[in-house]
Amino acid sequence: MTVTKMSWRPTYRSSKFRNVYGKVANREHCFEGIPITKNVHDNHFCAVNAKFLAIVTESAGGGSFVVIPVTQFGRIDPHYPKVCGHQGKVLDIKWNPFHDNIIASCSEDSSVRIWEVPDSGLRRNLTESVLELYGHSRRVGLIEWHPTTSGILFSAGYDYKILIWNLEIGEPVKMIDCHTDVILCMSFNTEGSLLATSCKDKKLRVIEPRSGKVLQEANFKNHKVNRVVFLGNMKRLLTTGVSRWNTRQIALWDQEDLSMPIIEEEIDGLSGLLFPFYDADTHMLYLAGKGDGNIRYYEITLEKPYLQYLMEFRSPAPQKGLGVMPKHGLDVGACEVFRFYKLVTLKGLIEPISMIVPRRSETYQEDIYPMTPGTEPALSADEWLSGINRGPVLMSLKEGYNRPNKLVFKAPVKEKKGGVVNGIDLLENVPPRTENELLRMFFRQQEELRRLKDELTQKDIKIRQLELELNNIRNSPNINNNNNSSNSSNGSSI
Repeated sequence: MTVTKMSWRPTYRSSKFRNVYGKVANREHCFEGIPITKNVHDNHFCAVNAKFLAIVTESAGGGSFVVIPVTQFGRIDPHYPKVCGHQGKVLDIKWNPFHDNIIASCSEDSSVRIWEVPDSGLRRNLTESVLELYGHSRRVGLIEWHPTTSGILFSAGYDYKILIWNLEIGEPVKMIDCHTDVILCMSFNTEGSLLATSCKDKKLRVIEPRSGKVLQEANFKNHKVNRVVFLGNMKRLLTTGVSRWNTRQIALWDQEDLSMPIIEEEIDGLSGLLFPFYDADTHMLYLAGKGDGNIRYYEITLEKPYLQYLMEFRSPAPQKGLGVMPKHGLDVGACEVFRFYKLVTLKGLIEPISMIVPRRSETYQEDIYPMTPGTEPALSADEWLSGINRGPVLMSLKEGYNRPNKLVFKAPVKEKKGGVVNGIDLLENVPPRTENELLRMFFRQQEELRRLKDELTQKDIKIRQLELELNNIRNSPNINNNNNSSNSSNGSSI
């Protein structure tokens, strides 16, 4: 297969999205005064849904994030309540796609936690999580919810493993152990039957998640992959990365043949990581560079030229990360097709950016709002784990989004115990991260040994006492007299 190289210059053609433009929210509709984390980990540190905006914050000791109602604009109080149960820095946060009040977080403390936020938001610091999930032996850098199944969460750690958690039982049910270095990105196809990963070992993989089998693998020397995203039902993958000349580039792949990319396109010579965002409803791809102020957008097609450059949104303020509003949270009356929440660290500012299709008509635009994945899961965790695949439950945006979600999240009641996956006890070898932790663990174990020895000694003494009492009872004269009398009575009756 020959690799096609494309120019960034647009060749104009008929497209309803050719004139899409980015509109920054007014200052009164931004969020200010948020101490955004200064962590250099390559994540967005932001998650948003139709109810809440969550931002990872800078904190002394442990890790925390704030959860703000999306309609509570303006300056945030410095003492605004936080979610602060992690012992290490928070590295990733993701809202449950089927329950607006449930959010997952992962941290340097090697744990994944599930939190439930009240409908009214936080009134005080939230320190107690609904679930604490321990299974990784090193810090956890990525989490992803399954796109069509309730209660299935994927986590990727610096132990090079991906764990699949069944939240209905609060346990890991599968471990994917095919990576040889840190996993950089995870992406699902529409029905969640395939998982694409990029890894620091420079390989792109397509995996069947339930079996852990690697279906396709690419190690293309001309394109070092950083991020990957499935392009809906097009059976295509798009990756961002760097070329052998250290220029930023994107590549389009056939998911069933990763031997060579279909096309490659050079973007620019900047060094920041390129984050890809794909909108399956409009077939639009957005590229946002970490540390850039601009967002480029393209239209994806199955025919040549495959990737059509549309326009570029420009801003002087550099972005640390971007959150994306789900479709049911958009303003369909304003023909809004995508909404970013841009993190500007130096200003402590979160800036909504709406991508709008200019239309004069005020009626509902069905051509730009097809049926879209809604907030009802298509499968239960047990159904998906048994091998069933099903596409998302679709909904229309025509009537606006007013339906209440009937899904209730119930945390399992379970004892604290190690998770065993593939015959390996995942908690057996969780190492301490610092010298102080090592000393604390050592003294705890010494204290536990002393306690167990004392307990054993006390039980030995108790056993000896009981043995003596038993011997005393056997040798008691009353017992002997009773035995003699019973023998004599038996003799007389004879």
